[in-house]
Amino acid sequence: MFLSRIDGHAAIVNSKALDLAGITCETKVNGGDVIVKDGTPTGLLIDNAVDLISKIIPPVTIQEQRNALQLAERNCFAVGLTSVQDAGLGKETIDLIDLMQQEGALKIRIYAMLSPSEANLNSYLIAGPYSTDYLSVRSVKLYADGALGSRGARMIEPYTDDTEKIGLFIHEPDYYKRICELAFEKGFQVNTHAIGDAGNRFILELYSHYLKGKNDKRWRIEHAQVVHQDDFKLFNEFSIIPSVQPTHATSDMYWAEDRVGAERIKGAYAYKKLLDQNGWIPLGTDFPVESINPLYTFYAASARKDLQGWPNGGFQIENALSREEAMRGMTIWAAKAAFEETAKGSIEPGKLADFVILDKDLLNEDISGIPGIKVISTYSGGICVFERK
Repeated sequence: MFLSRIDGHAAIVNSKALDLAGITCETKVNGGDVIVKDGTPTGLLIDNAVDLISKIIPPVTIQEQRNALQLAERNCFAVGLTSVQDAGLGKETIDLIDLMQQEGALKIRIYAMLSPSEANLNSYLIAGPYSTDYLSVRSVKLYADGALGSRGARMIEPYTDDTEKIGLFIHEPDYYKRICELAFEKGFQVNTHAIGDAGNRFILELYSHYLKGKNDKRWRIEHAQVVHQDDFKLFNEFSIIPSVQPTHATSDMYWAEDRVGAERIKGAYAYKKLLDQNGWIPLGTDFPVESINPLYTFYAASARKDLQGWPNGGFQIENALSREEAMRGMTIWAAKAAFEETAKGSIEPGKLADFVILDKDLLNEDISGIPGIKVISTYSGGICVFERK
């Protein structure tokens, strides 16, 4: 048995899987944790410890991968997504996407963030940025820490609801330095997952070593979920882009304060304050961790409520974005985060005709009705790729 947490940062396995993978109470993992109770592994694995199970899972066939990509594309077009930014892809997957796009078997536009595997470093990264009309490869995805839900996010001070834990860093500092140095040299963007305030501080300071002030490298921190009040200014000082997913706020708001306490929560999910640092902020869905539906992202960003309309006044409503800011975050600012703002992100002459038709006006519909808005049709390059029956 193998059950993964939806964000991939934790898993539960049974004793048979533990035996097959050779996991015991003595197993130690850098950047991960095997949870032990009474001298016996519980089957709960955190972050890098989950990778110990990978060697006993049968590989996915090429045909299964092709089928999955085409199904994912249909699902994206159906909710009005014409482009996706896919984080942490391996060379074989990127090569397959490129092949399928050239065959005409895959029509969605993809901004692929490389996983920092040796195969990727020795091919795509060394060769420099690669792009076609449908695929762009010019960024690398790193992970600073784990997730808040599993208490793997690295905190400056211990967790409020478990004072024996401060979370973890996924790798040693030299690992991040090596990748950042190579990316900087080859003109690649670095996009790093950082959740805890210590994780964010580490990446902000690491980036600053290479960026050295204002710049247009557009290096991103993915999530920027809990930021120490002293560190917000670093986003502006070094032109570091917070790339956020607003539904995390409305998914986590029921328990997040229990994890980090009343003071630290003020710097969590602080999208308005993050927007103010550089004057723009890209928004994403973070599917499949959250819903694929971008209208839920728009709603969470502007209403700061769950789909049942709770809480009445909105969660930390001072950090809500206006509807126009949310719209920009999901269109032109998202394109800008991928260096594609001159080709897409707005409807104007000379740009790709990638757009959707909705049954209601996002900017004027009563805010409670936004999650129920329907996509009538989706167009990619002026061609209808989805039409509601």
